[in-house]
Order: sequence, then C-alpha cells, then structure tokens
Amino acid sequence: MRRTNIPDAAIRRLPVYLRVVSDLAAADVPIVSSAELAEKTGLSPEQIRKDLAYFGAFGTRGVGYDTAMLSRRIARILGLHRGVKAALVGFGHLGYALARYSLTQHKDIVIAAIFDVDPEKVGQEILGVRVQHVSEMVETCRQQGVKIGIITVPASSAQQTAELLKAGGVEAILNFAPAKLNVDGVFVQNIDLTIELQSLAYYTSASEDDTAEE
Repeated sequence: MRRTNIPDAAIRRLPVYLRVVSDLAAADVPIVSSAELAEKTGLSPEQIRKDLAYFGAFGTRGVGYDTAMLSRRIARILGLHRGVKAALVGFGHLGYALARYSLTQHKDIVIAAIFDVDPEKVGQEILGVRVQHVSEMVETCRQQGVKIGIITVPASSAQQTAELLKAGGVEAILNFAPAKLNVDGVFVQNIDLTIELQSLAYYTSASEDDTAEE
C-alpha cells in the first residue's frame, strides 16, 4: 500500500538516489556510504538517511548500503519494477523530443501511446508507436493500462486533455502546458519551460544592478 505521510520532496529525491546507486552497481561497486552518496548527489548524508528511513532500513551502520540491493529496493518503492506505461498528448517539437528520448532511453517508464489532433501527424510512427487521434485516448489508455500522462498541448487544451487522461485511468500527469490544471484524484506535476528559462536569466546578469529604476 502506498504510504501517505511521506513528503513529496523525499519522493522526488528517490530517482536521484536510484540513478547513482544503479550506476555504482553497474560499475561493480558493491557498497556505498551515505557520505559518498551525499558527495555524488549534492545532498547531505543526514538528508539521505532520513529519506531512505521513510521506507525502512536499508544500510548497515558503519558499513553502508549494498548498491545492487538498494537499487532494486528504490525501483520497487517507485513502482518501476513492474514497468509503467505513459501516454504523450501533443506531438509537436517538444512532444517528439520527449517521445524519442523515452523510447530510446527509458526501460521502466515507456511511452505506450501518443495522441494529437493534427491530421498530418495522426498516423505517423516513432520507433513503433503510432500517433493516434485524441478521440481514441480514453479507450486506448484503458486498454493499454496507461498510468502516466504527459501533456505538451497548448494551454487552451490542457484542462480538457487532463480530464480525458483521467477518464482513461491515468493517475499522474506531467504537464508542460503553461496552464494550471484542476484534476481531482490525479497527481499533477507542472513544468513551465518559459518560467524556468526566464528565472535562469537572472543569474546571467548577477553582476549588474538591473533592479534599480532609472
């Protein structure tokens, strides 16, 4: 059963730990300490131990963590051991890039379906996945057992898209559209690329006093 008393921030750090320990296990490094994990992740040893303690005991005091075991355990906590299917809605430039990356790099979360409304895009294929019309979304998501939705549509279509994904059984959405979504019972994570890029601009002029009014 999924635990409900764990901070979202701790859950978001789990994939960071998973990447590091998986790389170490693949490199035949059998044991890693929390101090070594801290060095590789940029987090503190205390934070790492606290995050992992939410899910049980993993390491041995004075020894460290078995990298292969910890990799398997974190993957299971995240539900990646069973493979998770995702649906991408919006096959524009960003959607195409996300689909290609997922289909070539990810084995645990795989885009199983792609949808768009553009007649010129519907019917296209990318690495064996055919782009379908959004009218097929609900039925296809239910048949495929899709649990994650990825939205890369215009803001004006984002809410309706999210509702269709929910109707298809999706339980979590990664939203790239610049719009706030209201979908009861579905976890939504928003990524606004424009806001992220604009905030980075601040750090490119840190030596200039641009805040003073002339």
